Amino acid sequence: MLLNILKSKIHRVTVTEANLEYIGSITIDEALMEAANIFAGERVQVVDNTNGARLETYVIPGKRGSGCICINGAAAHLVKVGDTVIIMAYALMEPEEAKAFKPSVVFPTNNRV
Repeated sequence: MLLNILKSKIHRVTVTEANLEYIGSITIDEALMEAANIFAGERVQVVDNTNGARLETYVIPGKRGSGCICINGAAAHLVKVGDTVIIMAYALMEPEEAKAFKPSVVFPTNNRV
C-alpha cells in the first residue's frame, strides 16, 4: 500500500501576478522551488488563505530571487494578485518510508527564502 504524504510546502506567500491568458500552471521563484524541493512540472496543490479557493496545477520555474508567484490560466479566476497562498506537493510512499520522512517546509519572508 502506498500513502500520499506531504513532500514539500511553501507556507504563506503572496501572489504577485495572475495571467489569465497563459495556458496554465503556477510560476514560482526558482529559489523557493529549490528550498522546498519542488520540481519543474511537478503537480502542486494551491490553497488560497484569502478566499478559501483550492486548486491543483503544475509548476514552472520563475526568475531566481524575484519572489514571483504567478497564477496562470483558468486558476487566475480563483486566485488574485495580493492573495496569500500555501503551495504543497505530495509523494507516494510505503508506510515504513513515510514514518521516517520529513517534508521540506519553507516559511518565506516577502516571498523570498
